Amino acid sequence: MSHSTVPRSRAGARAGKRTPEGSPPDGATGRRAAGGAAQGAGKRGLRLRFRRDRTLILMTLPAIALLLVFNYIPVLGNVVAFQDYDPYLSDNGFVAIFESPWTGLENFQRIFADSGFWHAVQNTFVLFFLQLVLYFPIPIGLALLINSVVRPRVRAVAQAVMYLPHFFSWVLVVTVFQQIFGGAGIIAQTLRQHGHQGIDLMTDPGIFKFLVTAEGVWKDAGWGIIVFLAALSAVSPDLYEAAAMDGAGRRRRMWHITLPALRPVIALLLVLRVGDALTVGFEQLLLQRDAVGPGAAEVLDTYVWWNGIRNQDFGYAAAAGLIKGVVGLGLVLTANKVAHLMGEQGVYEK
Repeated sequence: MSHSTVPRSRAGARAGKRTPEGSPPDGATGRRAAGGAAQGAGKRGLRLRFRRDRTLILMTLPAIALLLVFNYIPVLGNVVAFQDYDPYLSDNGFVAIFESPWTGLENFQRIFADSGFWHAVQNTFVLFFLQLVLYFPIPIGLALLINSVVRPRVRAVAQAVMYLPHFFSWVLVVTVFQQIFGGAGIIAQTLRQHGHQGIDLMTDPGIFKFLVTAEGVWKDAGWGIIVFLAALSAVSPDLYEAAAMDGAGRRRRMWHITLPALRPVIALLLVLRVGDALTVGFEQLLLQRDAVGPGAAEVLDTYVWWNGIRNQDFGYAAAAGLIKGVVGLGLVLTANKVAHLMGEQGVYEK
């Protein structure tokens, strides 16, 4: 039988399986088509989401512009930390960056060799830990106390009174404490009227750290109360009712329901607070620096002001600020990692 007698259907099937030279197999073609379809669907989905949320996106553009102008673009100015920056080399301070001579790491070497810098770092961390221990728990306790008040009107009045000092400037806060604890304050005058020697706590370097912490508590505790009360408002009342039916008292309900509800907020605020460890109140301490002396009131921010900006040594000030920023970033990342290990979200998820 000759080869021409082979069934045409089989030969046609074999011929149909043949692909032109250089063309991909059918599987690769299918995968490429599926990938192209998925990519096209992704683009269409992105366009649909943009069309759906364009109003919200337009609303966020001013905030994004403010962040770029005041937070991200100024970061480029850290280059002056490696220069002997002189703004008078040009009529434009930005152009002066390109005309200032490079000094490399000289500014950083001067900072690390200065004993005043390490003294400022020590004072900064002492104030931070003191405020963390004495200041941070107070808003939590006050929020729990206000939340336990039954009458809404009494709760609103108490919250407003505690939140009001948050709007006061540090000049007013220091003035109020001066009128109470100063040498001519109410306490000193009362002691003198009863035959005792007056005291001036505002000029005592030994208790200055506690005084600064008390000022911070009085001014900003109300803001923390609002944050924790907002977290408590999300707790379902059914949990308290079920716990009460099971025989749990007020303390046990607070321990097993209220505090666990506050844990994520506490972890988040702790991480943020650690990020501000090197910023303990520039204006507050600058106002009282002359009264107690730099030995008690000198922190990193005031050190940068007096030794860098005030003396117009801008490269030195930029180097000190850059060190502060890098250390602060490391503290935030470390605190956020600890929050993850404790099962909390922190500033960002894993």
